[in-house]
Amino acid sequence: MLVVAVCVRITMGSPVFFRQSRPGLGGRLFVLYKFRTMRVGDDLGSSSDEYRITRLGAFLRKTSLDELPELWNVLRGEMSLVGPRPLLKQYLDRYSHEQKRHHNALPGITGWAQVNGRNAVEWEERFAMDIWYVDHQSLWLDLKILFLTAFRIVRRNGINRPGYATMPEFMGAVERENS
Repeated sequence: MLVVAVCVRITMGSPVFFRQSRPGLGGRLFVLYKFRTMRVGDDLGSSSDEYRITRLGAFLRKTSLDELPELWNVLRGEMSLVGPRPLLKQYLDRYSHEQKRHHNALPGITGWAQVNGRNAVEWEERFAMDIWYVDHQSLWLDLKILFLTAFRIVRRNGINRPGYATMPEFMGAVERENS
């Protein structure tokens, strides 16, 4: 972690860590920590993630090394090693009733959706996998997910959806249910 922190500091300057408020268990907010992978603000005249991500940042994401500071969140009891990934707080009011069940388990550094497509799957499929995990969580399933996570990191597949540097914004399920 020290090597990664020094590399981020040398190539991108301060801050080394990315901090963001995310909803966890029961939708309660906590501060998530990751290594920074993007230039701050509008350094290149564009706020698009694909222009802001650095070469080092792309490498950190492909290898999931940017996630290492989340171990602090695990130690604090805000996250688990395995569980649904904590999403952005602005998505909270966009969830369908079923999707809200995503918050019935501690968020994890890795999860069922991460080993079954990560950011390459559609939002609906990702939520379905998270809900499946919430309904079936067990020690054996967590061990399987940890094993598959190591395998996926080595293979580096499913990290990004084609055409996106990060996961596209979740626009919400509620509006589709009402249409």
